Parts: sequence; C-alpha cells; structure tokens
Amino acid sequence: MRERGAMNRVTFAARLPRAVGDMLVAPDATRGETVTAYATAVAGATLVAVIGSRAGHAWPVVAFLALVGFDLFGGTVVNATASAKRRFHRPGRTARHHFLFVAGHVHPFLLALLVPGFGWGAAVAVYGLVVTGALGVLATPAALRRPVAFAVAALASTVSVTLLAVPVEVAWFAPVLSGKLLLGHILPE
Repeated sequence: MRERGAMNRVTFAARLPRAVGDMLVAPDATRGETVTAYATAVAGATLVAVIGSRAGHAWPVVAFLALVGFDLFGGTVVNATASAKRRFHRPGRTARHHFLFVAGHVHPFLLALLVPGFGWGAAVAVYGLVVTGALGVLATPAALRRPVAFAVAALASTVSVTLLAVPVEVAWFAPVLSGKLLLGHILPE
C-alpha cells in the first residue's frame, strides 16, 4: 500500500509542471511558446519590481507589482501564442466568453487598493477603457476586428499615459493590460 501512495506522489509530482503550464500558458503549448512566455513573465516581473523598489515602495507593494507584472507581461505573450488561440477560440467559445475574460481582469482596482498614488479614478478609467474597448472590438465585424483592436489599444494606452494621473512607476500598466486583452486575447488570429 505504501508503494502505491509513493508512486501516486511521484506521478503527481511528474505531472504538476505540465498541469501548471497548461493552466498558465495553454494545453499543448510548444516548448518555444512556454519558454518565451515564462521568460517574458519573469523579465516583466523583475523590471516592475526594480521600478517599484526604486520608487520607494515597501516590499509588499513591490511584491504585488511583481506579481501583476508576471501576469500581464507573461499573459501578453501567452495570449499571442497559437496554443492559447486554440484554447480561447475553440468551437463553442463566444463573444460573451471573451468579454468575461476581459471583465475579470480587475487589476486596476487592486492597484488602487494597494499602490499609493494610483487612485480610484484612474482605476475606473483604465478598467472602463479596456472593457469598453473589448465591447467595441467584439461588436466589430470580423474583417475589421484586428484594425479596430489596434486602434482601441493605441487610444486607450495614450489616454492612460497622458490624461490620467498615475505614478510613473505604474505608467506601464494600462498599455500592457490593453495589449494582453485587446490585442492578444480577443483577436482569434
């Protein structure tokens, strides 16, 4: 009986990295997709942590920013991979699924809660730009969806870095969020 339990733990341990990869990247992701996604996630997390640290934030804020950076930078790459496109745009997936994925990214409100200087007004504006942009892209005919997504992402990014009062250490946030969701996730190609 002990041998069977030990074998189950070994099997679980052997399968765990693949299960995590399937969840964070996509099922059947290629080695290149996986390496590129994780390398970008780690680079983004590191860059954001350095920026947050240099801005004088306490370590919990720096750790939170690193986590958000890992998710957004890595997710931008993941959402552009063929394996993620197969996952998120498989038969049966609708505009509603894509919208809910975008709407579930409540990161701006977490930033407002945890990052000094990133206010609730900025959070509402960034979230509104991305969610409204997603609705616009999803309502666009398929032939125009790609250029409309790029237009919306460019406009949302410009508004967020020029018209919103956000600390310079999180100025990267809205453009990367827009890229991940509006250019990466929603576009099927």
